Amino acid sequence: MYTKDDPRAALSGFASATDTGIAAPEYHDYTRFAPDEPGTWVSRAQNMVIAYTRPTLGCRLGAFDLTHEHVLLLVQDSSAVQVTSGDDTVTLHGQGLIVIPPGPGAITALGEGDVVRLVQADEPGWAERARNAASYDTPHPRVAPLIPWPEPVDGDRLRVHPLADIPEDPKRFGRIFRTRAFMVNFLPPTIGPRDPSQLSPHHHDDFEQVSLAVAGEFVHHIRTPWTADSHTWRDDDHQSVASPSTTVIPPPTVHTSAATGRGLNQLIDIFSPPREDFSDQPGWVLNAEQYPRP
Repeated sequence: MYTKDDPRAALSGFASATDTGIAAPEYHDYTRFAPDEPGTWVSRAQNMVIAYTRPTLGCRLGAFDLTHEHVLLLVQDSSAVQVTSGDDTVTLHGQGLIVIPPGPGAITALGEGDVVRLVQADEPGWAERARNAASYDTPHPRVAPLIPWPEPVDGDRLRVHPLADIPEDPKRFGRIFRTRAFMVNFLPPTIGPRDPSQLSPHHHDDFEQVSLAVAGEFVHHIRTPWTADSHTWRDDDHQSVASPSTTVIPPPTVHTSAATGRGLNQLIDIFSPPREDFSDQPGWVLNAEQYPRP
């Protein structure tokens, strides 16, 4: 990478340096601090707020009246909820995803397994609840803004996707769902540590990756590329996290994650807006027929 006045910046295959720095990764290991709200940890990325709740049986996660469609993740086999939206009510037991349309409703826990709400960062009253709200006082310039994808073909309504109904398939990368604002990938659970000779370092040009650890332990390996300004250079990160935890990986850092727990390990990757490259792959997005592409 060269400064704009360096003649080499015009050479094919080289990028010009910009004045925009690369954001630092953020690690929110919920095992290391008390909930931000009763039973709930709240953190955010540029385009989303993540509310991770450890409920008690029968508790209400609170009534809501949201401007935008949002998503509820059930992340453990013991997770169970009843969701009411308008005149409709649905239930889900075990891992899965519920898409909740705009408007009023309520969520009630039918089990003691953890649940996660994904809400757009521009939803009034949500972004300021995040423990890392100050990190986004100024939007990160390398992250593409959220422009919601088209409305679902059959209109706004509750949509329930139990993971138990969807077998794993080696031809797909995980089990992926998308909405207008989010893409969620339930990665396959694994037993024991990942083979350190079989990692997958890669980067994203203009979107954050939120890695939600819901079982086991991991090390997130993250390398910040050098720019022309050496004051912005960072040492490589090799950050250990437990479950539950949320890690925000900024673009265009090079990253890969390795399970280190001896038992069950599972990550759920979350993106906002949905990824076009995953959407390009036939059969990867399991509810693609409901949510058309731009």
